[in-house]
Amino acid sequence: MNLTYAFIAIILMAIVTYIPRVLPIVIFRKEIKSNYIKSFLRYVPYAVLGALTFPDIFYSTKNIITAVCGTIVALILAYRERSLVVVAIGAILTVYITGLIF
Repeated sequence: MNLTYAFIAIILMAIVTYIPRVLPIVIFRKEIKSNYIKSFLRYVPYAVLGALTFPDIFYSTKNIITAVCGTIVALILAYRERSLVVVAIGAILTVYITGLIF
């Protein structure tokens, strides 16, 4: 790979990552007053994080059954408002125990 190709690739990647960050600032210069849009935008980071991580949960182990069991336990513990450490340890122990069984 020559230096010119690498430099052009870096410039293009910088432009592609810069546009989505600047475009909302350029479009929405005024404060958003709609409560509906504000509430929608509050949930976007959580939805994106869930969409990115949730599929990987099922492929994190070699057995789909252990992954499903760990996910169910994690969801139950999170629903009962346990701390993040308790949820993670509970899911890990469930995956380990079900891995010994299956």
